[in-house]
Order: sequence, then structure tokens, then C-alpha cells
Amino acid sequence: MKRLLIKEFVIYLIIFLLLTLGMHYKEWFSHPFEHISSLPTSQFGTFHPIFFSFGVYLIVLIMRGVIVGFRKLIKR
Repeated sequence: MKRLLIKEFVIYLIIFLLLTLGMHYKEWFSHPFEHISSLPTSQFGTFHPIFFSFGVYLIVLIMRGVIVGFRKLIKR
């Protein structure tokens, strides 16, 4: 169970990093500290990167579940 939680957390972190760098790559490479410090004044809220990443993680989790389900149906 512990390994599963660690695996899922790593998947979440990868999604978080990919989304963060994908959406704001210019800001991260030109002025990262100012970008982080401006999060409280963001129009989406302070914790929007965490929430958006969790939404994408849920979509990925559902897709993985569907794929596993199809694989089990095919093996029958």
C-alpha cells in the first residue's frame, strides 16, 4: 500500500511539474522567484496550481482505470 501511495504521489508531482513548466515556462526561466511570490494575487487563487494538477491527475487516473478495465475484459 505504501508503494502504491508513493507511486501515485510521484505521478502527481510529474503532472504538477509538467503543467507548471508547460503553462508558465517563460516566467519560470526569466523570473521564477517573482512568479512564485505573485501567486497570492493570482486571479485563480493562491493554490490554483495544486487544484489544477489534481484535476488533471483525476482525469489521468480515470483513463488508467478504463485501460486496466479493458485489458481485463480482453484477457477473459
